[in-house]
Amino acid sequence: MCGGARAHEALPTAAAPQGWSYPFSCCSGYDCREVPETSISERPEGYVISGTGEVLAYSDSRIKNSPDGRFHWCSVAGANDGKTICLFAPPRGM
Repeated sequence: MCGGARAHEALPTAAAPQGWSYPFSCCSGYDCREVPETSISERPEGYVISGTGEVLAYSDSRIKNSPDGRFHWCSVAGANDGKTICLFAPPRGM
């Protein structure tokens, strides 16, 4: 972890220079992290998590607006193959 972000915080970016905090309902201190754009794809049926194949419909309440315009994924125990708790997504079409 660089930039001094704590466990519930996303690192600072140009869009969010102070960083931002993950809501506790999504992150128990280690469940959330920024993920590369390539790990999330958009399909007509929703967002697809590449590592798990899980599909989240665009209407799914686990999808949150990303304050910094980047993807952040929160999974059970922070595992790369864990079930999604929350997905912070930039505005669609970016």
